[in-house]
Amino acid sequence: MAQAPIVLVTGASRGIGAACARLAARRGFDVAVNYNTNAEAAAKVVADVERAGRRAVALQGDMGNEADVERVFADVDSRLGQLTHLVYNSGVIGPPSRLDAATTETLRSVLDVNVLGAMWCAREAIKRISTKHGGAGGAMVMLSSAAAQLGAPNEYVWYAASKGAIDSMTIGLAKELGGEGIRVNAVAPGLIETDIHAPGRLDRLVGGVPLGGRAGTADETAEGIVFLLSDAASYITGTILRVTGGR
Repeated sequence: MAQAPIVLVTGASRGIGAACARLAARRGFDVAVNYNTNAEAAAKVVADVERAGRRAVALQGDMGNEADVERVFADVDSRLGQLTHLVYNSGVIGPPSRLDAATTETLRSVLDVNVLGAMWCAREAIKRISTKHGGAGGAMVMLSSAAAQLGAPNEYVWYAASKGAIDSMTIGLAKELGGEGIRVNAVAPGLIETDIHAPGRLDRLVGGVPLGGRAGTADETAEGIVFLLSDAASYITGTILRVTGGR
């Protein structure tokens, strides 16, 4: 029997990451569930993956820490096997404010997780997935945001900028790795019902969503992510799929 594809989903204990891990399992992937602090939530996702008949492990690691990233990938190697797919879902936003009121600590933490973490994870994934390095090929999906185009003024300009970096990284890596069997795409969610939003933020903004004036769900976002991981997307790379309800 052929080995099932193995996907590492970062930030997979809750929200979009958890929904992605569960859906990937139902679509035939073994899943490495990365989390930073919530071990209990990650264990529940692992149990759901196993109920779907797939293998799963929970792996603690702060994606804003290079040593943690390297350790998590080594743990995937030893506990599941040869990685074939990556979903970089980890992301932080910091407290909302104008840029002139934001602290350097906030800016550094967001860039460390949202940008450097994505680069570190992509670098480790390439070493395992690329045919140049002896891998079998596969796919990566990076989590961007509609904020990259909207700019998030008066709230999270630095977060929007970090997601603009994800868009650029996706396009560049798609071109760099296309000849090595790796497709690289991004999903840019809009207003999605997760706990990343400050209380009341969704209620304040959903009226501007053309598709029903509602927020999207983590499950709806996961559908786009897992599609881009799948062989059904075999001729799609360098694409940024907006899951925004038209916003």
